[in-house]
Formats: sequence, C-alpha cells, structure tokens
Amino acid sequence: MSALLPAVEHETAASPRYSVIWLHGLGADGHDFAPIVPELVAADWPALRFVFPHAPVQPVTVNGGMPMRAWYDIVGFDLLARQDEAGVRASIAAVEALIARENERGVPDERIVLAGFSQGGAIALSAGLRHAKRLAGIVALSTYLPIADTLAAERSTANADVPIFQAHGTFDPVVIPPRGSDSRDLLQRLGYHVEWHAYPMAHAVCGEEIADLRAWLGRRFVD
Repeated sequence: MSALLPAVEHETAASPRYSVIWLHGLGADGHDFAPIVPELVAADWPALRFVFPHAPVQPVTVNGGMPMRAWYDIVGFDLLARQDEAGVRASIAAVEALIARENERGVPDERIVLAGFSQGGAIALSAGLRHAKRLAGIVALSTYLPIADTLAAERSTANADVPIFQAHGTFDPVVIPPRGSDSRDLLQRLGYHVEWHAYPMAHAVCGEEIADLRAWLGRRFVD
C-alpha cells in the first residue's frame, strides 16, 4: 500500500459517518480548502470527517523545475501533451491508502466522497472512477480527466453510475474551459451521471458554486 500522506482533518461532530477526501491544487496544500468547511456544511447533515491531504513535494517542469506540492508533474501548458502517467498513478495509489484508512476508522466506501480542485480534481476523477468499490460521489472542480485513454479499460463497474459534480470557470486561463467540457463529454459518453456547472470566474471557487455543491452533497449524505 502507498505511504499515507499527512493531512489536515476536520470533524463536524463526533463519530463521523461520512468522509470527504479533498485534494488541493498545484502548489497549494491541505490547508487551502479547510476554511470552506463552515460555508459548505449544512446543520442537519450527519457527522462528517473532512480529510485534506498534502501532496508530495516534487519538481514541476512547467514551473522551471521548482519543487512544490504536486499530485503529478506538468510538462507544458498543453495539459494533454506528454502526461506524467506514472505520477498520476502514484497519486491514485495514495488516494487508495487514504480511503483504506477511512475504512479502518469505520467509514465504508459508499459513504466516502472524493473531491478535488484543479490537479486535485484530476486525481479525484482518476482514482474514483477506477476504485473497486462504490463511492458516495466525486467532486471535480476546475479540472479535467488525465490519462483518459486508459479509463474505458480500467474503470470500475462498481462506480459506473457514481454521481459526479463537475464545475468550471468560463474564464479559466489555467485549465481552459474546453479541457473541462471535453472531459465532461467523454464521461457522459461512457455513461456517467455528471452534474455540470459553469460559472463566470477564472481558476477559482465562487459562492454560487459552493451553494450548488452544498445542495449536491446534501443528497449524498442521507442516513
């Protein structure tokens, strides 16, 4: 099993019944989205554990080889050219280890949501769609599907109809909007249930998006 990544954790109440594993973007860390919890969580939800892992520090080619927290290397601004497949797969293994730890702490797979922003969202999609047991859902914000050409052969039947919340900024200069919509179209062609949202923003998160995500998550967290 992959080594367990360090993480920031937040429990909304004692004895969490559900877990959200939330992966940050390139160059950020697990603290990046932790402040979103109070705004995202509804008072009537069951107890949740948010897990915000820190990606490993590694050189990133597109940033001049500067070491930073990254889920995989990015070789150039064309995100689909020369993809770091080994790095993506290493991060998928790291997510599998985080899921296994939630299982050990009493949260079954079907009560776990994988979420991520940008690079983190790419890994949430890649890991979640290949995960052998049914998950509660996948959240993919301002992102795209990497190593997409292997998904049809490697995807899990258990998650063939997993709910997916996908959102993108219409002015995103980092992950350009066609990357997001092309990934959405591919997922829909493969039969996935994608709830798609677009917002007039850049490479960011906005209040309307958080409200829409809260509504979507509320349908997953049902006792």
